[in-house]
Amino acid sequence: MKGKISWLVCCLLLVSATVWAAPSTNGSTGLINTPSADVLREGQFSAGYYHLKAGGVGVFDFGMGHNWEIGVAGFRYDSAANRTYLNAKFALAPETVFTPGLAIGVEDIAQDGQRTVYAAASKALPFGFRIHAGIGNGRYDGVFAGIEKTINPVSVLSGNNTFPATTLIAEYDGHYMNYGARLSVVPGMKLDAGWRQHDFYIGMSFTN
Repeated sequence: MKGKISWLVCCLLLVSATVWAAPSTNGSTGLINTPSADVLREGQFSAGYYHLKAGGVGVFDFGMGHNWEIGVAGFRYDSAANRTYLNAKFALAPETVFTPGLAIGVEDIAQDGQRTVYAAASKALPFGFRIHAGIGNGRYDGVFAGIEKTINPVSVLSGNNTFPATTLIAEYDGHYMNYGARLSVVPGMKLDAGWRQHDFYIGMSFTN
């Protein structure tokens, strides 16, 4: 019986990777401004747009198979030079019931801004919590970490309407504390809003 339960939980973790997957404001799959250990499955993609303090960024990620994810983030600023980041991430180990997922990645490979190499770990906990931690150079300048709390839909006054599933996020990106909420509007589509690097941000993404 215990073996069957462990197998079921493992399957749920694999399925949940699709639920969790969403691009960060720097393009890589992750939280607000930091990556997670999640990597898109082969043929899966994420696309989105975030309105930031100084402009906006369009992001796109694609699962290449063999645990690879590649992506691009195009920053278009109001009063500064535009930048385009090419990103890549590789999953070293999948997340299981007892062990965290592990991944390594590079952001801004062509060094249009600041090339950054990092390693990240992610682990689901009971009661809808999930933690992330990593280390990197470049814009992370050391350690980064984050925590998520997912609030599942609840009925409204016993009716058929429900609140969208919402994930509350808090992270430290190596320099700033950022806070946000990620709402699952419809399957695959998420609405993000919060406080990033001392300013409000809002965005929307879709993961197939």
